[in-house]
Amino acid sequence: MKQLVNMARILVGVLFIFSGLVKAIDPLGLAYKMQEFFEVWASEGIMTGMMLWLNEQALMFSLVMITLEVVLGVALLLGWRTKLVSWLLLLLMLLFTFLTSYVLFSGKIRACGCFGDCIPLTPIQTFTKDIVLMVLVLLILFGRKYIKPVFSNTVNTVLFLISLFGILGLQWYVLKHLPVKDCLPFKAGNNILELRKMPKDAVPDKFDYKFVYKKNGESKEFTVSALPDSTWEFVERKQVLIEKGKNNIPLINDFVLKTENENDTTEALLNQSGEYYLLFAKDFKKDDTWHADFKKFYAATKIPLYLVTPDPKAAKEMIAVNGLTILSCDATALKTAARNNITLYLMNGPVVKNKWGGYNAEKIMK
Repeated sequence: MKQLVNMARILVGVLFIFSGLVKAIDPLGLAYKMQEFFEVWASEGIMTGMMLWLNEQALMFSLVMITLEVVLGVALLLGWRTKLVSWLLLLLMLLFTFLTSYVLFSGKIRACGCFGDCIPLTPIQTFTKDIVLMVLVLLILFGRKYIKPVFSNTVNTVLFLISLFGILGLQWYVLKHLPVKDCLPFKAGNNILELRKMPKDAVPDKFDYKFVYKKNGESKEFTVSALPDSTWEFVERKQVLIEKGKNNIPLINDFVLKTENENDTTEALLNQSGEYYLLFAKDFKKDDTWHADFKKFYAATKIPLYLVTPDPKAAKEMIAVNGLTILSCDATALKTAARNNITLYLMNGPVVKNKWGGYNAEKIMK
């Protein structure tokens, strides 16, 4: 029993640390995934007010969740505060299992983001993983008497605090710059136009159609091969999914750049030859220091520069520059393209040559 419990301790501890670190390199990714849950539940009328508030606090919850995963994993490996740690692990696993089961059985959210964007898992894989981890955590909880501290209490406490400040520091750094490892489709070296295309091995969804007609106050569905005679009045056509396709969603499927007149200019812009800059800006505040730097950068740069934002009106008000091309982009798509409030891309045709976020973007423009 002792060996079994300690094997479970090592496995769970390592997995929790790994899971936390994978998400820590991009905490905004987890925050956006949390917002997806909150938005779905709010739309279903489940404690709407609270869900909207939680949606606004998603980044804070993301940081707390990631930090908890790592430090609890470290504490478990060290055998430090075993009773408290094992109970907290159980609470986390109850939450994780609920979320993954919701993803799997509701079908309203595509993935849970358990290992971030770097290691995508299917809903059934994540749910199975959590069931196995739940069993192991229960084994640890009821067999915690077999877990002994690896070092003295003082050394364990110091190591725990080092892991705490380490994971907090990593997340702070990423939020000021960009993910340490970019696993998003807009990473340097990728061809955006190619990734907007349907994968070569895509299997499309298969649909059938049902036609609804009514006669004498009675409504009835008919197939396309057995439509009724002219005495029936057509009501509507229904599309029915027969078989779900596979790999039929492009890696970049919602990235559209529009001009002031709402014309789609994505293909035209990305197909231009030579280098140019794209500055993605999510929002504009009066006290943002980058506005002045951007104006100077725009005046000094030798290659074309375009401003991309979900709020072109605010961009015009805050950054009044003659000749500047401002393009609009959906706010959801911008969350993937630009993790920071401002992210600067150096493009070469449709290929991302380099990118800088937050602090580094401001530094480039100075």
